[in-house]
Amino acid sequence: MFFASDNSGPVHPQVLQALTQANSGYAMGYGADAQMDALRDTVRTVFEAPEAAVFLVATGTAANALALATLSQPYQTVFCSDVAHIHEDECNAPEFYSGGAKLTLVPCGDKMSPQALCLAIEGEETRGVHGPQRGPVAISQVTERGSVYSLEELRALTAVAGEFDLPVHLDGARFANAMVALGCTPAEMSWKAGIDAVSFGGTKNGCMGVEAVIFFDPKHAWEFELRRKRGAHLFSKNRFLAAQMLAYLQDDLWLDNARKANANSAYLGEGLHQAGAEFLHKPQANMIFASLPRASHQRAFDAGASYHLWDGPLAGQGDEMVGARFVCDWSISTAQIDEFLALI
Repeated sequence: MFFASDNSGPVHPQVLQALTQANSGYAMGYGADAQMDALRDTVRTVFEAPEAAVFLVATGTAANALALATLSQPYQTVFCSDVAHIHEDECNAPEFYSGGAKLTLVPCGDKMSPQALCLAIEGEETRGVHGPQRGPVAISQVTERGSVYSLEELRALTAVAGEFDLPVHLDGARFANAMVALGCTPAEMSWKAGIDAVSFGGTKNGCMGVEAVIFFDPKHAWEFELRRKRGAHLFSKNRFLAAQMLAYLQDDLWLDNARKANANSAYLGEGLHQAGAEFLHKPQANMIFASLPRASHQRAFDAGASYHLWDGPLAGQGDEMVGARFVCDWSISTAQIDEFLALI
């Protein structure tokens, strides 16, 4: 009954097997290994982007912060949702790695709208040398509230960025979950939609710890390499990152895992609906925000369930509705979900 986060589940056996196979003999370090060469070709094929620059880091924060630092200058500002992960959950890492670029929050509470983004961009670069200059636009897909931008919505946002000649970064920690929810291709949800760089997540969907950073214009490659090294995120034994990502992409494991996670979330969501839950946002991928009576939460936690309350404490009146976040990964079983639903 573990719904706290999809980064807390087990590593997929195929990924573990790939790590074991990579742990044989010797290989050149710092990304000069055969595994990385194979991965680079694989990512380019998957994304239909033969010139893409592909790099690996171990955390999503490093992927987002280093990518945004590469796309921005210290005197610029990054435009993002007011609940974006880079704002709420990365301890000012984008500001740190960029050397001071600030974040300008676009009021939305979940999905950015083109109109709100345009207003936010127009509101900056108005004070000459005294104010921040316009920098990249950052989009989260899946969003921090479990929503998924449609391809049309993505294109509308990147069109606004394009009007101001601003690059666009996609935080794709749950890229696979969003993609299978939309039924589109990786290219359609990235460069074909106007995205310039993607943090392509693996850790939340079955890997041990690896994220890819993909630039569709290779002109950013050398700067990213320098920033990654200077930021202490260049792994000497890179083959163990590459082995994970290769196994993840092989035989569509990443898509299978995402489909399972989304299906588990849909099953849980239906059960929550039948139990009278009030949904804070429409579930679209593998993350649910819903309110239940506090007494239901108390029973679930007493029985060992693990998830995060969102807008109230566990102690209090039993009939009061309290919001919570529930996240499903690929590995949770229907029996575990049924056990949880029986409690509430």
